[in-house]
Amino acid sequence: MSDGSNASGHEGRPRCVSAIDTGDGRLRASERIVLVLPYISLARIDLRGDVLPEGAALRDLLPRADFDVSAALEKVRPICEDVHHRGDAALIDFAEKFDGVRMEQVRVPAAALANALEQLAPEVRAALEESIRRARIVHREQRRTTQVTQVVPGGTVTEKWVPVDRVGLYAPGGRAVYPSSVIMNVVPAQEAGVPSIALASPAQAEFDGLPHPTILAACALLGIDEVYAAGGATAVAMFAYGTESCPPTNMVTGPGNIWVAAAKRYFAGRIGIDAEAGPTEIAVLADDTADPVHVAADLISQAEHDPLAAAVLVTDSAELAAAVEKELAPQVDAAKHRDERIAPALAGRQSAIVLVENIEDGLAVVNAYGAEHLEIQTADAAALAERVRNAGAVFVGPWSPVSLGDYCAGSNHVLPTGGCACHSSGLSVQSFLRGIHIVDYTRDALAEVTHHVVTLADAEDLPAHGAALKARFGWKVPSGS
Repeated sequence: MSDGSNASGHEGRPRCVSAIDTGDGRLRASERIVLVLPYISLARIDLRGDVLPEGAALRDLLPRADFDVSAALEKVRPICEDVHHRGDAALIDFAEKFDGVRMEQVRVPAAALANALEQLAPEVRAALEESIRRARIVHREQRRTTQVTQVVPGGTVTEKWVPVDRVGLYAPGGRAVYPSSVIMNVVPAQEAGVPSIALASPAQAEFDGLPHPTILAACALLGIDEVYAAGGATAVAMFAYGTESCPPTNMVTGPGNIWVAAAKRYFAGRIGIDAEAGPTEIAVLADDTADPVHVAADLISQAEHDPLAAAVLVTDSAELAAAVEKELAPQVDAAKHRDERIAPALAGRQSAIVLVENIEDGLAVVNAYGAEHLEIQTADAAALAERVRNAGAVFVGPWSPVSLGDYCAGSNHVLPTGGCACHSSGLSVQSFLRGIHIVDYTRDALAEVTHHVVTLADAEDLPAHGAALKARFGWKVPSGS
């Protein structure tokens, strides 16, 4: 029997007792007695009473999951190189090793896509179609237009935006199945005008080596017919190197586990990547106007993803903190994934309640933390949202929960994690576009600026740069203007 404690020393977790059926009416192994204690405590970080440190010093005080991509990198290296050398055969062998199924081929047949869509439950299809519709509305507005700038008479610089030629998109399929991630990857790539799109998701033993049928149905709804049964680092390697079935791609995007993140790091430079996604995060900035039922439910919603998921409440109200903790107990107890994901996530070092002197300090804390998802549940939520500098996405007020953004807000849920929101953005149409400058000067426009170019070239001790202009004017520098 567990004693209700955990590695961080917190008490008050649900306790489980298991017993083997002996034929006399005692419990079977699949049944449990759960003794629910009335209180679940999160780690506390009390920043009240002192002047808050700034920058890295403040970040170092805040919780974060252990996510060592560097260590995983050495383990994915031989996997990636095996895919490089053996192609589809390596993918098939790794699917058998990691996913427990022996596939005949890596590419998903068109008939399987069509069948998955045909068998999709009508209510799930309707929900996916609405998610797609809303995502298209938002992402279509992101497309940049060509901008022509006249620098001087006869001299223009044009910036045009060109989509990458081919992308590989990844949809996870481990602890959960994410057709929503198919939408979040495919829609911005399509709206950017990417001409060649492939998608990979892990093989599932339950479905004869195909990705989950809901993943396949989402691809069919979006018109994606190039789909591969490949997971983790092997999928990234397939896209980076190419195999007999899958031509190489220019870019790989999509969330995934630590092995996906490590493979992206391994191939950075060879292919473009969106980010090295880590465990999901939610931070909630709240004052005493927040509803503890809402806050607890939202923290649990992200803890449901993974034992390493982070759930952080930042508040100036000790009363709200206590009410949220009290509310967590019954909600966690009622949750489907309580034991294997939610309880470990809330107990982990990455989750905590951060107490601050006032909401102004709370804003400083969440900007230092740089959450993937930031909810603001305060009296002045909209005004505070305008002042957030570091977050993947911001959810304003009690009626904009993170779950809405995960599925049907129209925003993208592929977002920076691990504090990377201080320098990176979520997936968007811009992720799949490249800006190219086109420089077009007449003879007179070049003559007008040649003396400046020559001067700067000489200042950098690169006289051949200046000579390239002098050659156009008989080796005499025009007087300029």
